[in-house]
Amino acid sequence: MSGPGAAAAPARPEADPAPKPEPKPASAPKPVSVPAPVPEPESKPLPVPAPELLPVPAPKSAPEPEDEPEDEDALAFEADPEEDEPAPMSVSAQAVDRHSGRRRLKAALWPPRMSRGQLVVAVLLFSLGLGLAIQVRSTNDHHSQLRGARQEDLVRILDELDSRQQRLQQEKAELEQSLAKLENSSNQAKEAQEQTRKKVTELGVLAGTVKATGPGIVLTVDDPQGQVKADMLLDTLQELRAAGAEAIQINDVRVVVNTYFTDVSGGGVQIDGKKVSAPYRFTVVGNPQDLTPALNIPGGVVRTLESHQARATISQQQKVVVDALVDLKTPQYAKPAPK
Repeated sequence: MSGPGAAAAPARPEADPAPKPEPKPASAPKPVSVPAPVPEPESKPLPVPAPELLPVPAPKSAPEPEDEPEDEDALAFEADPEEDEPAPMSVSAQAVDRHSGRRRLKAALWPPRMSRGQLVVAVLLFSLGLGLAIQVRSTNDHHSQLRGARQEDLVRILDELDSRQQRLQQEKAELEQSLAKLENSSNQAKEAQEQTRKKVTELGVLAGTVKATGPGIVLTVDDPQGQVKADMLLDTLQELRAAGAEAIQINDVRVVVNTYFTDVSGGGVQIDGKKVSAPYRFTVVGNPQDLTPALNIPGGVVRTLESHQARATISQQQKVVVDALVDLKTPQYAKPAPK
């Protein structure tokens, strides 16, 4: 409207930009409500019941582990023996434990587990030990007999050993001489025949098919009590052979390599199946200086016969005759072996 009293309206601009929003004043930050700290409940100690009301814990199978010492050896020495002590066992449990332990020990020891080599070594060691024990015992027995011998007896034993050595040396020299003759002879065939005839004669004396004569002794054994047995006569024969006897005759029986002795139930002795009664007369061809000491050594034939109430008499002679002969038998099974 226009009029004198009207106020003139402000002229609007043609392009009036949009009014800008007025910046709002920054509002004050709202207070953040922080929850008040909740007071922690005071830890009150639990009531401890009286010791007598506490439950008894069950026994533990193993002690609680402790701090291991640095040295294992120190652990062995510092261990408490009371803690390592096993729990007591009942009598029946101990008996069962001992029984099972014995069974395990028996199973481990028997049967013995040995290899074949160990078994062979064990047998060899046992044989060696047995042989040494027998040798030591026989040596001690022999030394004990000589320890109690008189001086003249020891002299006779030494003379016998010297005579035996000389006899062996003489036999060796004769064999070497025969070999030299056979090798150096111009007619070796004739020389061989001569030596063969000589050897046949010697073997006939040993075999009992030829009579023998020479120096020797006659041993007479009187047995009034009948205490002399076959084994005593056999010991006498062996002693004479060891002393160098070359031909032996007992009463009227020729003694050869296969001669045997047996006792007779009614008394007396059989030699090669022939009965021989006391007195027993040994006719022996050999060196009297060797034969006599061999029979008289301490613990020898004469002493043994005298201990059985028998009497032995020895007669040395420069010439004795062994005239009993044996029938030569052809061997049934033995044959000459090829060279």
